[in-house]
Amino acid sequence: MPPTMRIGVLLSAGLAVCAAAWAADDVAPLNVKPGQWETTVTIARSGQLPIPPEVLEKMTPEQRAVLEERMKASAAQVPQTRVAKRCFTKEDLANAYGANEDNKTCKRTIVTSSPSGQEFKIECTNGQMTSTGAGHVDVIDSEHIGGKTKLSMTRGGQTMTVETTFSSKWLGADCPVSPAKKQP
Repeated sequence: MPPTMRIGVLLSAGLAVCAAAWAADDVAPLNVKPGQWETTVTIARSGQLPIPPEVLEKMTPEQRAVLEERMKASAAQVPQTRVAKRCFTKEDLANAYGANEDNKTCKRTIVTSSPSGQEFKIECTNGQMTSTGAGHVDVIDSEHIGGKTKLSMTRGGQTMTVETTFSSKWLGADCPVSPAKKQP
């Protein structure tokens, strides 16, 4: 999966079931059930992937031509849909997914928050790359939520926009236990 697709899927899957309350004490958790969730994400990209010049300089002319062809083909693609599953414990929901991340390059702001939905903004600066975005999560009922996000990434005059629409459904209270990470 291309990095931009992974970013969109991870962002949307994480936001779809989370309280989205990054580093804010007064944010109301979403009224959703803990357990196994399935998120369907539709991702549409436009613009050019902001690739660092030093990466481009290290490529052979053939590699660069292949990359440019892939980028053109990617830009022309219709939106793509992905499905991801994730387990959310009561603690995950109470701690607000992302609240404990040590990413000091991003500022996350909750615009509005209630048990039935949240709006948020995000601004990131990582070297010469800047990313800005916004989104919302809407609770349909305690077992169904949906929303949208839009993120623009810019570097060196190149901008790529990634828009996602997602819907999530609760699959059940039990979560599969992976051998690498056991659920409480």
